[in-house]
Amino acid sequence: MKLKPLLDKVVLKKVEAVEVTKAGILLPGSAQEKPQVSEIVAVGPGGVIDGKEVVMTLKVGEKVITGRYSGTEVKLDGVDYTIVSQSDILAVVED
Repeated sequence: MKLKPLLDKVVLKKVEAVEVTKAGILLPGSAQEKPQVSEIVAVGPGGVIDGKEVVMTLKVGEKVITGRYSGTEVKLDGVDYTIVSQSDILAVVED
């Protein structure tokens, strides 16, 4: 199955972070705080929302930062996704 977001919605997939402690111990993603960096996997078309035209400025593949508890979490084919509004995205991560 495939998720196709509507209007100003964006589908995100969490970026698994692997962290190494000062002692050299690897911490898997499950042992860390919930990551806030996600990769965009789908973007809605935008449109008129509450009487205002919303133009989508985000692109698939970009890494973004969201609020810790923003969005709706869904699981599809064993993969966890989060669906948020474009306005819930705080920043784009540039390399």
